[in-house]
Amino acid sequence: MRIAFLTAPEGVEQVELTQPWQAALDAGHEPVLVSTKSGEVQAFEHLDKADTFTVDEVVGEVSADSFGGLVLPGGVANPDFLRTDEKAVAFVRDFFEQGRPVAAICHAPWTLVEADVVRGRVVTSWPSLRTDLRNAGATWVDEQVQVCDHGPNKLVTSRKPDDLKAFCETYLDVFAGESA
Repeated sequence: MRIAFLTAPEGVEQVELTQPWQAALDAGHEPVLVSTKSGEVQAFEHLDKADTFTVDEVVGEVSADSFGGLVLPGGVANPDFLRTDEKAVAFVRDFFEQGRPVAAICHAPWTLVEADVVRGRVVTSWPSLRTDLRNAGATWVDEQVQVCDHGPNKLVTSRKPDDLKAFCETYLDVFAGESA
């Protein structure tokens, strides 16, 4: 399965990109780095610059049709940037409209709020997003990983980097079940 990993050009939390990416590779999937600009993505470890990663596809030049699922890594700046980019928001919304599975960790649900796809959904996130998610119509829970199927697709969410093992196992199981 081709899995889109959507990030802004700067601000993605490195471990929230690299661990789910490696998990996808280990499971035999094809992870594809999608961003709003070509070139490289600058990852961060909290507030410090970390590694850079080469962008494979650019939002606006690719559609959800090309992928079996979408992973949204966190980082505070990453989803804040993505939610201001109309093409990125439309790309995310398209996965929901097509019923394709989506996985988001930490601050990534901010982009889901902007895409208006959390209404009626049960989600988790970094705790500071709780009010934003509730105001957008979601039910927020404080759990390591949450799978919600109360909508057109399955949505997997997790709170933080400490939840990555459960997040990776769960999103891969959900994505595999949706492609069967």
